[in-house]
Parts: sequence; structure tokens; C-alpha cells
Amino acid sequence: MRAAILTFDGFNELDSFIASALINRVTRPGWSAAITCPTPVVTSMNGVRVERQQPLSFAAEADIVLVGSGVKTRDVVGDAAILEQLRLDPGRQLIGAQCSGALILSALGLLDGVPACTDTVTKPWAVEAGITVLEQPFHAVGNVATAGGCLASHYLAGWAIARGAGRAEAEAILHYVAPVGEKDAYLARAMAAIGPYLGAPAASAA
Repeated sequence: MRAAILTFDGFNELDSFIASALINRVTRPGWSAAITCPTPVVTSMNGVRVERQQPLSFAAEADIVLVGSGVKTRDVVGDAAILEQLRLDPGRQLIGAQCSGALILSALGLLDGVPACTDTVTKPWAVEAGITVLEQPFHAVGNVATAGGCLASHYLAGWAIARGAGRAEAEAILHYVAPVGEKDAYLARAMAAIGPYLGAPAASAA
């Protein structure tokens, strides 16, 4: 399974890099995550310049699409040319958004009637966009998930891994990256957050 980590100018490093790093730890053949951007180079909210690994068109063919957040997300939402390229299909893709990334999913019609998680800064804009915002770190309906708070990014990646490669694979990866001396508690908290939303494995996981 190939994952597109959608990353735009002004992106939050925690969102894009944690998701990419965790998914790239899956050792099954064919699994990979790529920083996916509309331009050859994007600059983070803190001035980190990153070269894209895939163009935005890759999102349409990826098995997993995770939309990162950033300080310019509302500019992305207002860019019809970018939204036109994001031909996402929850019928065959696992789709997730981190914090303000929920605004992009909403603009694509993927949160119609679906509550979502986001960060405290984005919440007023999300409500204005008609999104019912939940006071929790993670939520999913079928193949569409949202996470709220930068450090909830491992929940989003863990959900995608568990749905595509199985719960055991997600638990092994999350346990490995957890702080020493806190691994069991860290894993238990993560699985308590995402476990109720795992459902059946993704169709393309086989």
C-alpha cells in the first residue's frame, strides 16, 4: 500500500514527518509513504524546506491519503486548482486529516454529515465550515478519519497502518517508537483512541 502525505506550504512538521516516518516502518512488501506536494519544494511553518517525493496527482492513485495541517490551510481550501487535483475516493482509499487538514476534507465533501476532530485554533473555522467538531483526539467513520492536536498524529498513522496491515503491525510500530519506560502505557492509550474505529481491514490490504 502506498501512502500520500499531503504537505503544503506552511505545513506543520509534526503532522507530515511523524505520519511518513511511522508508515515507512511497515516492513511488508509494497508499503511506502511519500511527502506529496503541489510544488517541487514546500516550506514549513518554521522555515524547513522540503523537496516533494511525489506530485499532488499521486494522491488520486495512493491507497492511503493523509492530509497534514499548516498555517496556510485556508489558502489551500481557497485554491480551486489544488482542490481539483485531489480526486479522493473513500470507497477505495483510507483518507485521514490532521488538525486543519479537516478543512480540506470538508471542502472536498468528505465530511458531509460526519463529525471531525481538529485543533483548538482551527475549531472556529471548522465550525464556520459546517463541521461538527468533537472534543477528542481521533475519530473515524468508515475509511475517513480525523485527528486533533499535533501529537495525535501517531493516532492517525496508527489507524492507517492497522486498517491496511493489521492491528498487530500497528501495535508493534507504536510500541517501538514509544518512550522507554512508558511503552505499554503509551500503546494502551493509542489503541484506546483508535481501536473502536478499526473495523474491517482495508480491501486493498490483501
